[in-house]
Amino acid sequence: MCRWAAWTGAPIFLEEIISRPDHSLVVQSQQADECKTTTNADGFGVAWYDHRLEPGLYRDVYPAWSDPNLKAVASQVKSRLFLAHVRASTGSAISRNNCHPFAVGRWSFMHNGQVGGFEAIRKQVDMAVPDALYSQRKGATDSEAIFLTALGLGLEDRPIAAMEEAVMQMQALSEARGTTPHMRLSAAYSDGVHLYAVRYASDSRAPTLYYRYCERLGGHMVVSEPLISDAEGWIAVPQGVVCRFSANSVEQRAFLEKTTHGCAA
Repeated sequence: MCRWAAWTGAPIFLEEIISRPDHSLVVQSQQADECKTTTNADGFGVAWYDHRLEPGLYRDVYPAWSDPNLKAVASQVKSRLFLAHVRASTGSAISRNNCHPFAVGRWSFMHNGQVGGFEAIRKQVDMAVPDALYSQRKGATDSEAIFLTALGLGLEDRPIAAMEEAVMQMQALSEARGTTPHMRLSAAYSDGVHLYAVRYASDSRAPTLYYRYCERLGGHMVVSEPLISDAEGWIAVPQGVVCRFSANSVEQRAFLEKTTHGCAA
């Protein structure tokens, strides 16, 4: 499993998420509290939005705690919206192309979880990626395949419905030929305007997802586990919910479930 964190709001230095908090993403790369694997040392990455439509992207295969360039970049770069990730591989190779976030055009995506029995269904999963997008299949992870499939299903115009359909396709393939758990997913993705975060599983054990509004910095932190271990104010997202963050608000709705959830301001 992996750990990730995202920000949307007033421009802040990346270090406010990546390295400064007492339970920052760098700390979580060595000692995660709410993860099956406490160490997430199989690479890291960050995608950030600034003056251009397409995000900047910095990824590498080193553990986040051991890369001095990450600390330097995080202390100098400011962004109004960014996604950051530390990786623990569930089977695919440790390579830069397998590090999150993934980016195509203005969209970026990162994921914690798994498609059950992915290696047994990898050929079928790859076939779900449209021909027009297959050149963007740089790595070999289930995460990248979910992202590219969602793009092919209309993520640009239907950012929630397309992600639902992509997840349903991957879960169906796992149910047909893979293994349990068929789908566990905690993911964040963005077009540079809105930030989406989803928590879902085919069983009752979806990976954790939290958010909070930070008055001091002027925006929302969205995380797989809290960045400040003893602070109040973190809101746990229920399983089967997708959130859309914009400005100072967050909207919640059901993700692949019949039940509906209210909105939080």
